[in-house]
Amino acid sequence: MRAKVNLEKLKDLESEFLYRYPKGFKDEHFFPTMKKFKPEKLEEFAKEALKKENFSNPSLIVDGFFKTIQKSVMVSLFDKLKLKDALATLNTYEKDMLSIEIYELLYGNKKEGFEGLVEFLSEYNLAKWTLVSIVPYSINRQKEYFIKPTTTKNIIKYLELKDLVYKPKPSFEFYDNYTKVLTEMKTKLEKSLTFDNAAYTGFFKIAIELCEDN
Repeated sequence: MRAKVNLEKLKDLESEFLYRYPKGFKDEHFFPTMKKFKPEKLEEFAKEALKKENFSNPSLIVDGFFKTIQKSVMVSLFDKLKLKDALATLNTYEKDMLSIEIYELLYGNKKEGFEGLVEFLSEYNLAKWTLVSIVPYSINRQKEYFIKPTTTKNIIKYLELKDLVYKPKPSFEFYDNYTKVLTEMKTKLEKSLTFDNAAYTGFFKIAIELCEDN
């Protein structure tokens, strides 16, 4: 069931944000924040490191998976270090299994790949939304979404998306339903706010804070 969007509140967020930052993310106020955010470079790296031809070499894929996460400024250093330690323990068979999940997530049965990756990360207490969602987003920034827990919970609460129930452990069902709602809302907003899906959800974070401060 698709969550119903509170269109009035959505447009209020857009108005408040553009009133404060008329040029959207190109506004000079954003230069310090946006300086480190270079999604085009992350996408370029991820697409090369995780291209289909590389999946014949599981070790190469596992390395590319980690380096894509490592290069992202949106994942915490703590999680990067824990993931690095976990991947360092993998044997050949485990690398093969992980590479299969990554392939399914990116190019095959997305649901199976998503759930398989969550199951793998769960063994190391690393089944986190940021780690599961960053690579699909990196490969396809206009279709897939980076899920940041606090921002996600705030969006659901502020826009009264009652049919969406956030849980800390990633699930494909929630990801699928939530991202469909996000994609639907994109069509109602100025394109300057939706050029990149991580920036787009970042717009919500900033705009909700602005509205709640008023």
